[in-house]
Amino acid sequence: MLEIQLSELLGASPEGVEEALGLVAGFDDALVHGFARLDPERLEALEALAAALAVSPIGEAVAEAVEKLTAGSVTEEHLAVLAGGRAALLGAVHDALLHSLDAALGRDRDEWTRPPAPPVSDDLLGGCRAWLHELAITGWRGVGYDLVSSADRVIEALFAVPALRRPAVLLDGLASELRAFSPVGTAERLPVRRWADLWSRALLLAQAGGRACAAEPAEEVSGRLLVLGVDVHEHDTAVQIQVHAVLEPSGGARTRLVRASAAAAKVDTIAGPAVWRLLSDHPVLLGALAERRVLEISGMPLLAGGDLVWQDGQAAAGEPADPFTTARVMLTGALAPAVPPLERHPVRIAEPVLLEGYTVDGDGFRLGDRVLDVDFDRLPSCGPLTSELVKASSACVGLVRWDAGRWKAQPLAVQGTAKRKPFEAHTGDWALGPTDPKVVKAEARSGDSVAVLRERAGRLLRR
Repeated sequence: MLEIQLSELLGASPEGVEEALGLVAGFDDALVHGFARLDPERLEALEALAAALAVSPIGEAVAEAVEKLTAGSVTEEHLAVLAGGRAALLGAVHDALLHSLDAALGRDRDEWTRPPAPPVSDDLLGGCRAWLHELAITGWRGVGYDLVSSADRVIEALFAVPALRRPAVLLDGLASELRAFSPVGTAERLPVRRWADLWSRALLLAQAGGRACAAEPAEEVSGRLLVLGVDVHEHDTAVQIQVHAVLEPSGGARTRLVRASAAAAKVDTIAGPAVWRLLSDHPVLLGALAERRVLEISGMPLLAGGDLVWQDGQAAAGEPADPFTTARVMLTGALAPAVPPLERHPVRIAEPVLLEGYTVDGDGFRLGDRVLDVDFDRLPSCGPLTSELVKASSACVGLVRWDAGRWKAQPLAVQGTAKRKPFEAHTGDWALGPTDPKVVKAEARSGDSVAVLRERAGRLLRR
C-alpha cells in the first residue's frame, strides 16, 4: 500500500510549486547582481514576487519595498520585508510538499505552538543587518576580500553572546564561503540558491529585538528510543550525525518521531571510519548505533521541532532492537514533529520511511509504475553501506527528500541478498570501529590520524 501511495506522489508536484520556485530564482538572480543596479528584467522579477504575495498578510509591505527599490532606495527595512517574502514562498512550497508526503505515508504531524520570546540587545544585531545590507546592495558578483573581512568584528562580537549564537554561526558560515570564492566576480559558477538562503535567514534572525534567535521551547521526556538509522553530514571542517528514531514515551503517551544529533570539529585529513572517533564523547549513543540497541532515556530535553538535546549521561543502552522491525511496527503510527517557522524550506524535508517490495531500476527504486531516485551521493564513507549493496537490496530504511525538483530516497539501512547470501548494512554499523577486515587492515597501515592530531595539539598546548 505504501509503495502505491509513494508511486502516486512521484507523479507530479503540488500545484504552484514550480511557479513559486521560479519567483524565488528571480529574486536570487537579483541578489547576484546587487539591488543597487537592477535592470528592467530583474525589477520585473521582483514585481512578480510582490504580485504573488499581494493577497498575503505581508503583500502590501512587499509591494512598497519593491516600489522603493525601483526608485533607487534600498533600506534595511525594505530588504527585511523582501527576505520575509522570499521565506514565505519557500515556506509555502515546503508546506505543500510535506503535506503531500504526509498524506502518501498516512502520517500525522504535530502543530507548531510557541510562547512569545523575550527580546535581546539590538546593538550587535544592528551591525549584522548593516553587513547584510551592504552585501545586497553590492551583489555577489561585487564581493571581495574587503567586504567579507568587514564582518569579522561583528561575528566575533555575536559569538560572545550565547543568545546570539545562531546568527553568529550563520554569518560566520556565509562569510567563510564568500571568502573562499573571493573575488567572487571571477568565479565561473556560484551557489546562488544557497547564498540567498543564508543571506535571507540571517537577515530575518537579525531583526530588531532578536526574538527569532530565541531557542525553541523544550520539554523533558523519558522512555525508550528505538533507532531507525543515522544520517552522517560530513564537511572538511566538521562532522555531524543525526539519528532518526521512534520515541516510546514513559506513561503510555503516543509514540513520536524524533532526531538526536552530535557534532565535532575536524580537519580534511580525517575521513572515512576515523570520523566516528571524533564523537567519542558520546559512547552510549555510538554503542547503540553499532550494536543496534534500544536507548533508555531519562529527563532528556526535547525541542518543539522534534530534536532531542542529546546528553549521553541521561541515556543507557538496552536490549537489541532491529531497525527494520521498528520501522514495520512503529513507523506508521508515530506522530511527526511540527516544523519551526524558519525551518520551513524544501531542502529541510527528510522523512524516515520503510521501503519494501521494490525492484532496482537503474539508479532508483521502482514503486509501481514510477521510479524513486536514490541519492547515492549521500552515502557516507564512514560506514559499510555502499551503492552496490543498495542496488542489491530488497528492503530499505531511509529518508525521503526533495532535491532539485524531485523526490529522492537516501538509504540509511538496507537488506537483501548478494551471491546467494542474505546481507544487512546500516550507516552506523562502524560507530565503534570498522568490522570489515580489509578496512581494519587499511586503517592499521595508515595509523590513527585522530590520535596523532590530538597528541600534536596537546604538545602545542603544553608549550
